[in-house]
Formats: sequence, C-alpha cells, structure tokens
Amino acid sequence: MLTTTTTRVLEPGDLEAALEVLGRDPVANAFVASRVNVAGLDPWRLGGEMWGWYAGGRLTSLCYAGANLVPICAVPEAIRAFAERARRTGRRCSSIVGPAGPTAELWSLLEPSWGPAREVRTRQPLMVTRSLPADIAPDPHVRRVRRDEIDVIMPACVSMFTEEVGVSPLAGDGGLLYQARVAELVTTGRSFARIEDGRVVFKAEIGAVTRHACQIQGVWVAPEHRGRGLSETGMSAVLHYALRDVAPVVSLYVNDYNTPARAAYHRVGFTEVGAFMSVLF
Repeated sequence: MLTTTTTRVLEPGDLEAALEVLGRDPVANAFVASRVNVAGLDPWRLGGEMWGWYAGGRLTSLCYAGANLVPICAVPEAIRAFAERARRTGRRCSSIVGPAGPTAELWSLLEPSWGPAREVRTRQPLMVTRSLPADIAPDPHVRRVRRDEIDVIMPACVSMFTEEVGVSPLAGDGGLLYQARVAELVTTGRSFARIEDGRVVFKAEIGAVTRHACQIQGVWVAPEHRGRGLSETGMSAVLHYALRDVAPVVSLYVNDYNTPARAAYHRVGFTEVGAFMSVLF
C-alpha cells in the first residue's frame, strides 16, 4: 500500500483503479479509456505507459504516455510529478493533448526542456450530443466503408490528417502505423464515407468507443464538394450509426478557429461542454 504522494508506472493489477479514474469523466477520457478497455495496462499492448499519481495510498490522477501524452483527471501536484517524469524520460510523443487546463499547466512545465512546439492549439471546444438532429436528414449515401475499400478511403484519410495536423502521416515509417490504424477502423465497422465513382466525397470515423461514450474524428469533405452542406448531412448519418449501435453519448473536439465546422456541428445538435488543448511537435 502506498501511503504518501507518489507517481509510478501502473501495472496490469492496477486496472480496476485506473478504470475508476477514467470513469470520472467518460466523455473527456473516452480516447484513453477505449484503449485501456481493449489492451489493459500492459505497455506493449497499450502502446505506451500509464503513469499513476497516488495521494494517501489512493490513485487519483493518470497520464497516458504513448504517441500522445495525455493528462487524465490530473490535479496540480500530479501534473508537476508527471512533468518531472516526462523530463527525465525525454520526449517520445508527437503531441500533448487533453483537457485545456491541465494540458496548459503540463506544457508550461515541459516547454523549457521540450520546446518549442511546432504548433499549440490552446482551445479546442469539446462537443457532445445525445440525440439525433431533428431537422437535418442523414445522407443516405453515407455508409460503413467495406474492407475491400481500404485503398479507396486511404487517400482521403491522408489528406484529412495532413490538413488537420500540418504534416503527412506517411512520414517517418512510410505510413505503416497510420495505414494499420485506418485498416483497424474499417474492419471494426467504425469508418464511414460517401463514395462516388471510386472517390471519397465525405468521411468520418468513430475513433474511440466505450460503453458510456464514443468520439468522432477525421471529419472531412473533399475540397471540390465543400460548401454544399455535406458535412451536416454526413454527420447526421454518422450520428444515426453511433447512437444506435455504439454509445449513448457522441463527442468530438474541434479547433476554435474552424468556424464553419463548429457551426455545422451545432446545427446537427452538438453542444460545447468543455475544451481540449493540443501541443504538436
């Protein structure tokens, strides 16, 4: 039993306590919770370590340290401890992302040794909906992407990622990890698109899933089709799948400067419940 404030790498036996922490905010923590539900806390399966902060022998805060560094229910003392561990191990992640307050505090402690960042997105509204839009009919052409269409969806995924993040997902390892992730979403039925004449017109994925909430990501409309309302009818279609088949709450987060996307999400029924922050390297 740990009786003082301390931080350590969690082990498989800590799973129940970690899930309790993740369950305190099932919407904000959906990304990490979905990974833990599938992989447990084994670092090899999880794709990174889970750091835990204990106060009085009780696990109170977490930090996922993989391709992303993600503070979870992190109190100020825990953030300082996570920052110190991160400084010792050195930067291995491509981004820091999480609820805006804790993420900003974590970055302020890491910036002197990890900075400068390529880009800092200080406010990304976190939006949720629990119901289908009343006045926007779903696009009947949006459907689950078939396994034999991975080569069709891939160029759209690469374009979306490059537009959103500012770098190509094919850099580094030639895109092997990214292609594997796209294939996983397709094979699990969480990739949706409108495809015309072999080209993607609209696409979106359900990137994280728990029994409490799911998170939509990768929303993209082909440039030549923008301005026609396809993002709204397409999102309406994806919401029908998500709320019917996946989880009772659907969430996403969006850059605050992306005014058209925010307006479209509001029109299909999303409301803002908080904000994320992302630090990109």
